Amino acid sequence: MFLDADYSDYPQDLHIVIKPIINDSADMVIGSRMSGEREKGALLPQAIFGNKLATFLIRLFWGFKYTDLCPFRAIKYKDLLALNMVDKNFGWTVEMQIKALKKGLRIVEVPVRYRKRIGKSKITGTFSGTVRAGVKIIYTIFKYGFLK
Repeated sequence: MFLDADYSDYPQDLHIVIKPIINDSADMVIGSRMSGEREKGALLPQAIFGNKLATFLIRLFWGFKYTDLCPFRAIKYKDLLALNMVDKNFGWTVEMQIKALKKGLRIVEVPVRYRKRIGKSKITGTFSGTVRAGVKIIYTIFKYGFLK
């Protein structure tokens, strides 16, 4: 299980995210803030735009329709190890989602609730953080897209 520690995710929704893995209907589950309930102002406009752009590019390269790069997710441990994750900052969510597609994992999204975080985001809360994260995410998509 992965979730942010900034109060934005609801740990009470953990059972929703893990259920498809427990039922063996998925290998990886992404909590979707886009299809779930969001507190007003919880997702800033640049985060919404970035999600839409990134998921659109993933659909272009791999034909899979994600709605979100939400860090609230679950994956089977053996599958996580098989992904050989390398990114340790802004690109880890998109790297995991792309590598899961390339490995043929069974992936589902489930709606999750999302609220305003505690404190200011290092990513979407600053112009430089937004730019750095956006560049890293787009770079990661193209990197794996051209390394097919």
